[in-house]
Amino acid sequence: MLNRDDLAALGAHGLTEAAVEEQLEHFRRGFPYSEIVRPAVAGDGVVCLDEAALRRLEARYEAASRTERIVKFVPASGAATRMFKGLYEFLSSGREDGATAEVLASLDRFAFGARLRAILPAGASARQTVEAIVGEPGLGYGSLPKALILFHAYADAPRTALEEHLVEGAAYACSDGEVNIHFTVSPEHRAGFEALLEEVLPRYAARYGVRYRIGMSEQKPSTDTVAVNPDNTLFRQADGSLLFRPAGHGALIENLNELQADIVFVKNIDNVTTDARRGDTIRYKRALAGLLVELREELFALLRRADAGDTTEAWAAQAERFLRERLSLVLPASVAAADRVAWLRRMLDRPLRVCGMVRNEGEPGGGPFFVRDADGTESLQIVESSQIAPQDRPIMARAAYFNPVDLVCSLRDHRGGRYDLTRYVDPRTGFISEKSKDGRPLRALERPGLWNGAMAHWNTVFVEVPVTTFSPVKVVNDLLRPAHQPEKNQK
Repeated sequence: MLNRDDLAALGAHGLTEAAVEEQLEHFRRGFPYSEIVRPAVAGDGVVCLDEAALRRLEARYEAASRTERIVKFVPASGAATRMFKGLYEFLSSGREDGATAEVLASLDRFAFGARLRAILPAGASARQTVEAIVGEPGLGYGSLPKALILFHAYADAPRTALEEHLVEGAAYACSDGEVNIHFTVSPEHRAGFEALLEEVLPRYAARYGVRYRIGMSEQKPSTDTVAVNPDNTLFRQADGSLLFRPAGHGALIENLNELQADIVFVKNIDNVTTDARRGDTIRYKRALAGLLVELREELFALLRRADAGDTTEAWAAQAERFLRERLSLVLPASVAAADRVAWLRRMLDRPLRVCGMVRNEGEPGGGPFFVRDADGTESLQIVESSQIAPQDRPIMARAAYFNPVDLVCSLRDHRGGRYDLTRYVDPRTGFISEKSKDGRPLRALERPGLWNGAMAHWNTVFVEVPVTTFSPVKVVNDLLRPAHQPEKNQK
């Protein structure tokens, strides 16, 4: 099956024959659906914070931030091609749909509008305008990552998505005057990131009185997967070589695993808003981190007592109550009495995350659910709609929240060591998608997503956050929404 050239290609990616065979087995067998028990709702899996709790948790985080190493982790790999999908379809078909018409009629409302106008010829046609937005020569936005695209207009200068994360970082991810932000980037875009950062970092450091320390990493080639034909045989390109594909954002668990940090904020590159609307985001980020610190202290106290030999019935009862009331974990009936303490210690001694959840105001889909594991343990999980079996769709219809990718994570254990995050991935939660290459159909393997399967065996707490903290930019027209438009009171 694999020839000498294939083996050389595997070696270059850091892959083994056994790893490829495992991937092929996933293609052949597929992935099981998650066993959904019920949706997480307010009071049952989702914590709702009142004003007093918000103030208390913000203060808790403020105190911790003086001594802890804090990192803001921003997945920012990949080009923004899908953001401009509608414009590409217009260039291909010549048909101007409503979304394209809205873009053309609203050029001056985009933060990049002035730069676009400067390069457009007088009387530019619709095609020339769209080509100037996505193509080269022009803004080239169709091949840039979202991080480098101008998102928001301000009186002094427009800002890219990357710059808005610098501003956010100064507001809630600062420790002792230092702001650590880590971006995951694609190799072909790294130079663009570096050039923009060199230009803007001094300005924001002076404005907010902080020191920025920026890290960047690339998705590891060893996390790539082979593509297969519809019959699950290896897909070969025209020259006979194997086709390797990045295995989705879940592969970034390897990048997260290498961070030296006590508290890590995780947020997508496109989920930013303007200064005038950032108040809720800052406040809830700090409160989520305060809750993380509070829970971590309780976890560590229980584990240190166990390390010291205190695994009495009193300890076990307290640990079981903490897991049930604070982490929504219940000892399954399948665990024998003799194994109770071992189960409790294992459940306590895991990475911890606190996740913001937004109320679902549209069609129900993926979000927070209670999921039953093979041993009968029910745990809180972020589940995508593709992971839910058709017969469980009625359960999904009762979902009240969705996942805005708003996470605060603790990566260290009670002894001060780092967890190996790759040990807490559920490999059964990947999925297979249908793609094409050079006009030929293929099947692609996606690894478990970063905030669902890749963190499946973490301790998890869900907290309701306001919808004002969620303003993603999936298509260019989203930049015309109020969350991305200037207001009179912006400076």
